[in-house]
Amino acid sequence: MASAQDRCAIINAATMMMWYIDTRDWDRFPEVFAESVTLDYSGIWGGEPAQVTPAQIQAEWSRLLNAFDATQHLLGNHLVTVDDDSAVLTAVFQAVHLLTNPFGSPRWTLGGTYRIGLTRTGGGWRIHELVMTATWADGNKDILTIASGGIRPAAA
Repeated sequence: MASAQDRCAIINAATMMMWYIDTRDWDRFPEVFAESVTLDYSGIWGGEPAQVTPAQIQAEWSRLLNAFDATQHLLGNHLVTVDDDSAVLTAVFQAVHLLTNPFGSPRWTLGGTYRIGLTRTGGGWRIHELVMTATWADGNKDILTIASGGIRPAAA
């Protein structure tokens, strides 16, 4: 069982990732990640998981997400397991994306679960794996295409 201190720090790392996204704090965004991160968004985009650096995530996600008028990423119902210096946070999520456009609704909302793998480092818990499983969506998914300039994102 996770100590209260570890549980709090693990949830905080994931919460800060979402906070930095929604506040567009791209300078601090890489702080929550380990040196190498496995991103698995294959459930929504297809393809295979990707092994990337925090700088690569920062570059791609900031390019896409800065194109939206606003976003809000929420995590809840946190389940934390810890095994020595490794942890997994499983949580439900809801992600709202807003973009005024002439082609339909300005809103696309996605919901599902995240499985977030973390490693304890000298600087605290760092995310080394993100697995997103979408279970529902509502609204205009085409705003992703508009925001990305017509290029489907690899993992955002």
